Amino acid sequence: MTGNIPLALLLCGIAWFLRRYLQYRSANTTLNNLPGPPSTSFWTGNIRQIYDPHGSAFHRDITLNYGPVVKMHAFFNRPLLYVYDPQALQHIIVKEQHVYEETDTFIWSNLLAFGPGLLSTLGNHHKKQRKMLNPVFSMNHMRHMLPIFYRIVDQLRQAIATQVSEGPKEVDVLNWMGRTALELIGQGGLGYSFDRLVEDTPNEYRDALKAFVPTLFSLALYRTFIPYIGRLGSPAFRRWLVEMIPHKQIQKMTAIVDVMADRASDILAEKKNALRAGDEAVMRQVGEGKDIMSILMKANMEASEDDRLPEPELLAQMATLLFAATDTTSNALSRILDVLVQHPDAQEQLRKEILDASQGSELSYDELMQLPYLDAVCRETLRLYPPVIFVRRDARKDAILPLSEPIRGRDGTLIHEIPVPKGTQIVVGIQGSNCNKALWGEDALEWKPERWLSALPDTVTNARVPGVYSNLMTFIGGGRACIGFKFSELEMKAVLCTLLSSFRFEPPKEPITWRIAGINHPAMGNSSKPQMLLKVTALKSGTA
Repeated sequence: MTGNIPLALLLCGIAWFLRRYLQYRSANTTLNNLPGPPSTSFWTGNIRQIYDPHGSAFHRDITLNYGPVVKMHAFFNRPLLYVYDPQALQHIIVKEQHVYEETDTFIWSNLLAFGPGLLSTLGNHHKKQRKMLNPVFSMNHMRHMLPIFYRIVDQLRQAIATQVSEGPKEVDVLNWMGRTALELIGQGGLGYSFDRLVEDTPNEYRDALKAFVPTLFSLALYRTFIPYIGRLGSPAFRRWLVEMIPHKQIQKMTAIVDVMADRASDILAEKKNALRAGDEAVMRQVGEGKDIMSILMKANMEASEDDRLPEPELLAQMATLLFAATDTTSNALSRILDVLVQHPDAQEQLRKEILDASQGSELSYDELMQLPYLDAVCRETLRLYPPVIFVRRDARKDAILPLSEPIRGRDGTLIHEIPVPKGTQIVVGIQGSNCNKALWGEDALEWKPERWLSALPDTVTNARVPGVYSNLMTFIGGGRACIGFKFSELEMKAVLCTLLSSFRFEPPKEPITWRIAGINHPAMGNSSKPQMLLKVTALKSGTA
C-alpha cells in the first residue's frame, strides 16, 4: 500500500502542473495582443532578464519601446504584465488593492525573515498594524526627530573629516551612508545605538543587514517555492528542512535572518524592561523615549484589546523598520551624491543654498524642509533613480484594467481596457511611471532638478499617479505605501545639508556602476561588491 504513495504524489503533481499550464495558456490567449518582448525560455520566461543585476538596458527598453502596459512571461510562460499607465496603476494600487495583492512569495519571504509585520500581512490585519503605526510617522513627530538626526550626522561629519584630514582621499561613501542610516533608524526608530560612527569596527548586525537584499535577490528563482515550504509542518520541521538544503546562498540567508532576529529580540527586551521601570529609565535610553518604538509600545499598552498588537507583531515591526529604513535610504543618498559628482555646478549651487541659509548654525525643521534647491535635487533623483524600480502584485481574481489612453495591440487594433485573468502576475513599473515621457515630456530621462522649481506640467498633475510622494511612484501609494517616507526624506536632507557644508565630492578613479537588485546598489567597475568610492575634500568653514 505504501509503495503506491510516491506514484500517487507524482500523478497529483502532474495533474496540478497540467491544470496550471492550461489555465495560464488560456490567460495568455486573452493577453496575446498586448505588445512586449519575446519569452527567452519556456521555463523562466523573461524572469532572468527582469532580475538580471546588469539588466538596466532591458528595463529601459521595456519602458521606452512597448507602451504603458507590456506583456511579458513568468515561469512556464505564465502571463506577466509590466504596468505604468496612470489609470491602471490607480486600480492596482488604490481602487482594487484587494484584487491586486502582494505576491505569496513576497508575503511568505517577509514573514519568514521578519515575522508578522507590515511587509508580511494582508487585508484587515495589515490595516490594524498600520493604524497603530501611522501616528509615530506623522510630520509632527518628525520635528522631534531632527535633533537626534543632527547629532548622528555630526558624528558622520567628524568621521569623514578624520579620514580626509591629510588631504583629498577616496572614501567609501556607500559604507558611511549605510552605517549612518542604521544609526538613524536605531536611535530615532528604536532608541538603540548600533554604531558610534567613530571607526570602522566590526558589526555583525550591520553586515547581516547589508548582505540581506543581495542574497535574497540572488535566490529569486528559489523564492517561488517559499509559500509551499512555509505551509509545511511545524517551524522546527521547516527549519530542519531548510538546513538540509545543500545551497550556499540559502544557508547564508538563514544565518542572516538569525542575526537580525536575535538582535531585534534583544532590543525589544531592553525596551520592555525600561517601560516597566518607568519614565526615568526610558529617558536614560538613547532615544530618551522619543523614538518610534518607545512611543508605539506606550500607545500599544494603552490601546483597546481589539487594537493592541501582540508581542510577536511588535518584534516584527522592529525587524521590519530596521530593514526598510536602512538600505533604501542609504542607497538613495549614495545615488544623490553620485549624481552631484556628475553635475558639479549643481553641487556648488546646492552647497551655496545650504551655507546661505544656515550661516553656520543648524537649520530648523521648517527651514530645512523648505530649501527649494535641496528639495528639487532630492525629488529629481528619486524620480529618475528610485532605489526600488518595480514591485510585484498578483491578480487574486478576474478583473478589468482600465487605461488612461488606448494602446495599440499587435494586430493594430486599439485596446481601451485589459481583461486580467486570475493568476496574472503584475509588475508595477515604478521607474516606468517616474520616467513616462507622456507625462514628464521628452526630457523625462534627463536629470533636471530645475523642473521642480516651477509648476509641474498639467500632464503630470492631471494624470493622478497614485504615488504618496510628489506625483511619483517611488514610495508606492495606497494602503501599502511606504509608511516611513517622511522619515526617509528628513534623513536625506539632514545628511546632505551637513555633508555638503563640509566636503566637496568628486569622481573616483574607477567608474561607478549601478546594479539592479531588490534595492539597486552601486559597485566599483566590474566588481559585484556593494561599494561607492568618491574623492572627498574637506572645505574650509563657510566656504563653497
